[in-house]
Amino acid sequence: MFLPYHRKLYGVAFRLLGNEDDACDVLQDAYLKLWDKRDTLGIIDNPEAFCTTLVRNLCMDLLRSPRYVRERQQVELTDALPVAAPDNIAARDDAQVIQTLIARLPLQQQQVIRLRDLQGYSYPEIEQLTGLSAVNVRVLLSRARKKIREDYLKQRDYEKRRD
Repeated sequence: MFLPYHRKLYGVAFRLLGNEDDACDVLQDAYLKLWDKRDTLGIIDNPEAFCTTLVRNLCMDLLRSPRYVRERQQVELTDALPVAAPDNIAARDDAQVIQTLIARLPLQQQQVIRLRDLQGYSYPEIEQLTGLSAVNVRVLLSRARKKIREDYLKQRDYEKRRD
């Protein structure tokens, strides 16, 4: 009943998590949950909406887990951002600093900035993926960008004074 939605479910998980392995793991967990509740699934009116919500909730649970947050802070920047040529060390360092600053943001801000600025999704697509309203998406994105800009400038000023 749910297998025809596999591609869509994978897409939702991948967009929210930004990682193929994590998306596959979440889908596997979703299928296990569906299998465990197979006797009661006959009463579901809209299986596509049900399993999409299930996958989205599992992604959110994973993103909130402390272990996952720690692991994501250590992810190489090159996995998420196009980095300047290897000979441009300063640009690479800046990109790593920004990635670290993104990882320190609250979960929803991280999610919105990654979807919009790193993966290039439109506002309506982000609304659909996250379940947030258009206003919430724009506010979260604005706050995330402002926080990153402030923290980046503070860090850069600190390093200049130190030198």
